[in-house]
Amino acid sequence: MLERSIQYLKGVGSARAALFHKLKIETIGDLLHHFPRGYEDRSRTVEIRDLQEGENACILATVSTPVNTHRSSGGRMLSRFVISDDTGSVSVTFFNAKYLSVREGETYRFYGKPERMGRKFFLTNPVIERPDANLKTGRILPVYGLTEGLTNAMVLRVMEHALPYIGLIPETIPADVLAAQKLMGVQEAYLEIHNPQTELTLYAARRRLAFEELFDLSLGLSLVKSSRGEAGEPLPMPDMQPFYNALPFTLTGAQRRAIDEALSDMTAPEGIAMRRMVQGDVGSGKTMVAAALAYAAATSGAQSAMMAPTEILAQQHYAGLSALLAPLGVRVGLLTAGRPLAERRETMRRLSVGEIDFVIGTHALLSEGVQFDRLRLVVTDEQHRFGVRQRARLREKADVPPHMLVMSATPIPRTLAMVLYGDMDLSVIDELPPGRLPIDTRAPAEESRDAVYGFMRKQLEKGRQAYVVCPVIEESEREELKSVETFAEELQNRYFDGYLVALLHGQMHAREKDAVMEAFAAGEIQVLVSTTVIEVGVNVPNANMMVIENAERFGLSQLHQLRGRVGRSDKKSYCVLLTQNTSQTTQDRLAVMCRTNDGFEIAREDLRLRGPGEFFGERQSGVPGLRVAELGLDMKLMADAHAAAQALLEQDPMLSREEHAALRKKIQRLFHRDRQA
Repeated sequence: MLERSIQYLKGVGSARAALFHKLKIETIGDLLHHFPRGYEDRSRTVEIRDLQEGENACILATVSTPVNTHRSSGGRMLSRFVISDDTGSVSVTFFNAKYLSVREGETYRFYGKPERMGRKFFLTNPVIERPDANLKTGRILPVYGLTEGLTNAMVLRVMEHALPYIGLIPETIPADVLAAQKLMGVQEAYLEIHNPQTELTLYAARRRLAFEELFDLSLGLSLVKSSRGEAGEPLPMPDMQPFYNALPFTLTGAQRRAIDEALSDMTAPEGIAMRRMVQGDVGSGKTMVAAALAYAAATSGAQSAMMAPTEILAQQHYAGLSALLAPLGVRVGLLTAGRPLAERRETMRRLSVGEIDFVIGTHALLSEGVQFDRLRLVVTDEQHRFGVRQRARLREKADVPPHMLVMSATPIPRTLAMVLYGDMDLSVIDELPPGRLPIDTRAPAEESRDAVYGFMRKQLEKGRQAYVVCPVIEESEREELKSVETFAEELQNRYFDGYLVALLHGQMHAREKDAVMEAFAAGEIQVLVSTTVIEVGVNVPNANMMVIENAERFGLSQLHQLRGRVGRSDKKSYCVLLTQNTSQTTQDRLAVMCRTNDGFEIAREDLRLRGPGEFFGERQSGVPGLRVAELGLDMKLMADAHAAAQALLEQDPMLSREEHAALRKKIQRLFHRDRQA
């Protein structure tokens, strides 16, 4: 019956069913899973003497005058009357209310926002209902997501006819988990979420359904991980000492731990292809983990590929890693769309015959003509920039499933990462290389602009360099591009005469961007005015100051990434966040940046403020959406759900027991698209 078309519910014909279909509601079950997006508390009745101007209120009152209807000079139909209770009266006005049916002397509930004129209150177009109806008033009213032609009242009426089918929804959370977490049953939760009795019962229903979503997500990702245990090719355990000896610095304990965990995966005799995410804050040294694994692969005659999100970053990785690995006999290549055609063709030829051990590139690595001789390791840098399918396309270029390493400098709280990336093993680099100083971050008032750039000039006089970051320029924003160019000229003329100020943005050709970055890295440019193309990976240790203009236009994690371009030496570094926005919300957000350099704390706050969609981007592709749980707010619930899911899988690894049949079927249905991908 839950799979039956919604068209057969009372009040839904073919035309209205088509409107529901726009909301992806095809069946009765779909309708019951269409949870409210919010609620209005219309359960409390307020006496007229207690009304507050501008605050929605529900009034139980009697119509105390006849309804006076007339047409205004503008042609609109006006209906006016007075309602009263024992404490006072309110004037009510309806505009163009053709079907208004209220009678003098009868009592109704009225819900609306009262306005005051002198001592009198007025209501305009309030919701009106008989006291015994309790559909639109006298209750905590669910507010549903709608489409054009479908009103909330329509959904409420149809939902009333669907509620009896809640008794058919099976309980899939094991009884011991329900008891341990003190969760209400599934049918009670569905009834409460659609027809809440009190704020307390609504909270309990929401908690139960949020737990269920996180529990199912954790189970599903863990099962996907186990089912994706593809038979790869185990590599022989390498002698890593030559690599460690070649480094001009000592790796941190966290870096060595991440390398050891990955090598353990890659050399395991079971031959299961590695799927590991390395997560670490800006500057924690994740690239050295990739370098170590590429060295290990090369010693066994295997090839590695590393995909970076930008041309600049790929070029920089190539310069640094080839200098490190070439003396160790590792042949490193670069493949990006911005390289000359003849160079790209030669790189592709050398890859196909095994003359390159480690290739670093951008999306160009995904091109059809790119072939490998023996690809065994795939690394993606800044994993949130690449979707599941992009990684899969690179993986398909190997003759056997390659080992996969994804790296992220967007810190995610560990519990959240374990749930969202449950199809991967997780390594966390939670310490910075020694000698790194915290970046002094300030968010001064706009009137301090001259002082800020005056301080920057003093840094230049000491031989240092600086960044000035402006919001990203889209192709459609030609006027903004012009303004940024003008801004760079103003900085040159007003503050930095005698120094070279250059501009870097996404609309420049790759060769232009490379030339600017090379000149900046060489110290030929003192101030780089840039968009967020420098967000990821650019490494100029001599740059020790950054000013971010219009800082309110960036997410906190993005601000943290940008800030990570300075503070890359043992010299004191500074980051200044400038904004003309004086709202309390903006000031509170920027205060987080000033308070801490901890990317994990910043990520938690960013996730809470922006929500998961914008925060995670494409990684959510193939992962069931969350209707109730809020990733930024339900951290404790998530930890509990994850622990319960893992405990269940220890008892029944494939959910094959009869009592878990309904749960297994639901997980398979939820993750069907992911399994297909």
